Amino acid sequence: MAPRVSCFLLAILFSASCEVIASLDQTCTEKEANKTYNCENLGLREIPDTLPNTTESLEFGFNFLPTIQNTTFSRLINLIFLDLTRCQINWVHEDTFQSHHQLNTIVLTGNPLIFMAETSFNGPKSLKHLFLIQTGISNLDFIPVHNLENLESLHLGSNHISSIKFPENFPTQNLKVLDFQNNAIHYLSREDIKVLRQATNLSLNFNGNDIKGIEPGAFHSKIFQSLNFGGAFNLSVILNGLRNSTTQSLWLGTFEDIDDQELTSAMLEGLCEVSVESINLQKHHFSGLSSTTFRCFTQLRELDLTATHLQELPSGIEGMNSLKKLVLNVNIFDQLCQINAASFPSLTDLYIRGNMRKLDLGAGCLEKLENLQKLDLSHSDIEASDCCNLQLKNLLHLQYLNLSHNSPLGLQNQAFEECPQLERLDLAFTHLRVNAPQSPFQNLRLLQVLNLSHCLLDTSNQHLLAGLPNLRHLNLQGNRFPDGSIPKANLLQTVGSLEVLILSFCDLLSIDQQAFHSLGKLSHVDLSQNSLPGNSIDALSHLKGIYLNLAANSIQVIPPRLLPILSQQSTINLSHNPLECTCSNVRFIMWYKENLHKLEGSEETTCASPPSLRGVKLSDVKLSCGMTAVGIFFLIVFLFLFTILLIFSVKYLLRKKYQHI
Repeated sequence: MAPRVSCFLLAILFSASCEVIASLDQTCTEKEANKTYNCENLGLREIPDTLPNTTESLEFGFNFLPTIQNTTFSRLINLIFLDLTRCQINWVHEDTFQSHHQLNTIVLTGNPLIFMAETSFNGPKSLKHLFLIQTGISNLDFIPVHNLENLESLHLGSNHISSIKFPENFPTQNLKVLDFQNNAIHYLSREDIKVLRQATNLSLNFNGNDIKGIEPGAFHSKIFQSLNFGGAFNLSVILNGLRNSTTQSLWLGTFEDIDDQELTSAMLEGLCEVSVESINLQKHHFSGLSSTTFRCFTQLRELDLTATHLQELPSGIEGMNSLKKLVLNVNIFDQLCQINAASFPSLTDLYIRGNMRKLDLGAGCLEKLENLQKLDLSHSDIEASDCCNLQLKNLLHLQYLNLSHNSPLGLQNQAFEECPQLERLDLAFTHLRVNAPQSPFQNLRLLQVLNLSHCLLDTSNQHLLAGLPNLRHLNLQGNRFPDGSIPKANLLQTVGSLEVLILSFCDLLSIDQQAFHSLGKLSHVDLSQNSLPGNSIDALSHLKGIYLNLAANSIQVIPPRLLPILSQQSTINLSHNPLECTCSNVRFIMWYKENLHKLEGSEETTCASPPSLRGVKLSDVKLSCGMTAVGIFFLIVFLFLFTILLIFSVKYLLRKKYQHI
């Protein structure tokens, strides 16, 4: 009975009272103190007074400002970036931005503009980017020309523009990007393009306009950074119209919902008189594909044939010695040898991603590509019981290899012996069957990035990662460890150079205190989405200044002895943990509030218990852990009774001692 009474008294004596400090909801979200704010979709009809005068970037989209004038933003004279997307703006009055000398970007996307004053953009000394997408513009005369001398990008997509004829005094000398995508432009004349003669290295976008005619000579001797004629029905019209022009990039792809003509060799003849380095022909169909189809492609350095329904590339293609990058994604090859790689001896980058059929790698299909540096074969249902030396024969200069999202691959010792220069290897979501006791990666001494996420690895194999002295980034997400624990002796001991380690979604229950002892160079550790308790932090005691992600674990209480370990890190994420907001965790909660500057995900770092505080942000909780008034009363009564008991005990002992005298 006495122990129960003692426990009851102690519980009362040290009972806690809890309260929530409610935070004041700010109208706008502060992204960078006193500089960057997001006020989107708040139903605002004016600029809030709470925004400081020092605001430089303001996202104000999806509010209600039918008219803007020189008083609307007059207080925010330091604005550099202003986004007014879909604010139902009809009128832009004179000198609206007269005091905004630093304004660099104005976004008016999605506003039904009726009127813009000639001096609307007066004021900014270096206005460089103007977005007038989906504003209902049908004529370029609508755009005020005053103070646009420094304009670098003009975005006019999704309007009703049928002619690109600018006013004669429109300043184009500094334009780098001119975007007319998804308008109603069907014909380009010499006069239209003549206005752009002052612009150099211009990127011109006519995507989605279905150009049906180009006046001969319209692009004569013009030099562009890129030209986009995506969605055009007849490519021969485009290529003939571009004769004697120069562009670094030419986008001629189409889309699934557009009926286009099948490409023939004759339709591509005009390309012979266009100087171009990169061409995209995505989603087109080729008719009568042969080696002559590529006769005018000999100058190319990059060719994108994504989703062009190719089953093979013809043999005997000649003259493509300049091609460095070839993209063959989303086609229907059966075997890798069907691309006839020998026709492209100078390739450095090859992408065959998302092949629509099970792709057989064959043997030595790429051995003529001695200069290949990047190879992407992901999402192609590749399966091989013995990978990958025969398949990657002679790729001695390969630096990047992506075999992710494929069928099971069997790896032997030194499985990548033919690729000793590999620096990045991605095998994510590919079931790896390591058929040898030693590491299949042991000859990759230059490897820096290795993605083994969701590979169903045997993580008990301590030699799995041996022979990787320069490995910096290791992703083991989704691989399970025996009994949900990382022991002291584990596969990570051989990769002491690691800087980034990802162990999320590994069903971890515990980590030995010495498990990461050999990883002294770590700067980023992701242990999120596991079931780790608070004491797992012990394994990180030797690390300092790291980014530590412990989100979505089973952390309830973090003992005070572990707080120094957290204090020595640079950024910590403890969100989505079942944290206790009781006095048993009061030291941690105090530490949390003192270190908010280094905590990530604070909005989702909430209490799980007691029930009265469930869902409350940790930063909003105030605990009063001490004796209450009731506790003090019982303490006095307890001490009084204890004193009386002590006096009677002393008297009793003295009487017993001297009763025989």
